[in-house]
Amino acid sequence: MSADNIWEQIRAEAEASAAKEPLLASVLEEVVLQSPSLEASLSLRLSRKLAHHAISKPLLQELFMEAFEGDKKIGVAVRRDLQAFRERDPACRDFLSPAFYYKGFQALTSYRVAHYLWNQKRQELAFYLESLISEVFAVDIHPAAKIGCGILLDHATSFVAGETTVIKNNVSILHEVTLGGTGKERGDRHPKICSGVLIGAGAKILGNVQIGQGAKIGAGSVVLTDIPPHSTAVGVPARIIGRSEGAEPALKMEHDISDCL
Repeated sequence: MSADNIWEQIRAEAEASAAKEPLLASVLEEVVLQSPSLEASLSLRLSRKLAHHAISKPLLQELFMEAFEGDKKIGVAVRRDLQAFRERDPACRDFLSPAFYYKGFQALTSYRVAHYLWNQKRQELAFYLESLISEVFAVDIHPAAKIGCGILLDHATSFVAGETTVIKNNVSILHEVTLGGTGKERGDRHPKICSGVLIGAGAKILGNVQIGQGAKIGAGSVVLTDIPPHSTAVGVPARIIGRSEGAEPALKMEHDISDCL
């Protein structure tokens, strides 16, 4: 699906939703139907959610549009993320829902703007935006973290990613996951998550460890060492119990580990 088609689909879904629920009609009209692009719509929606007394909604809206226009890759990533939510979350039946309601998508999109600011050497403003994202969405992603596209951040509450975290493309992460360090050491100290990885709810991956391509991390696990590609790891501390099913478990969202026991 092309970028334009996704935006047109969101507009059609907004029209249907506004007709079905009159109380939402005015906000859908203003935020979606009157917006010239997905980027403009998200800038308006997210600036309203994040606006704080120190930075007004219009200034935040301008800041988001500056990032979208300054780095076209953000728009590409946002659309890939929307597809990830639509295809992998069984509760998501359209593109409008993650864009308009889901805090996992909204926090991830806001992080992408903070990351843009970080790369522009505007670190103080990036940190400020990070703090707003944490307060509003209960998601704490350091603006220096590097996150690919096609990311499903499902439910998202209490997700943490440290400064030197790297997440490749097509990764699915549930709530209360921590990608953290192990102490006071500086430098490269956070996890590296390869493509296609599925990380279950409440998992803690700590230190400069690598989770190999297509691996699966069970819910509640504590990972302190590298996990080979296409492996399933569970437990505290995590141990490898078998191979993960399929090349990219993130796409199937299959959390069952019984086939590995």
